[in-house]
Amino acid sequence: MEKVKLEFINTCSCCDGYGDVLRDLAAKHPGQIDLKIYYMGKDFDYLPKYGPISRGTLIINERERFDELSRRVIEGAVKVALDKVNG
Repeated sequence: MEKVKLEFINTCSCCDGYGDVLRDLAAKHPGQIDLKIYYMGKDFDYLPKYGPISRGTLIINERERFDELSRRVIEGAVKVALDKVNG
């Protein structure tokens, strides 16, 4: 089964809540979501792929990028991605 790849670049303590939302979604959909959370200033793996990022950003399947985040936006985007995979 194909997984949805979620990458979240956490740029500040304000974004920690979004990381919790993503961890909850990954727990609700075991085996369907591959989640990686990067912390700016600590992790640098995302820089070659996405370049410098200055605000909390969610990237789905290395293609779709969201930087205007809320719980509703995150849950909606993940649902759409899961629906495409489970199709």
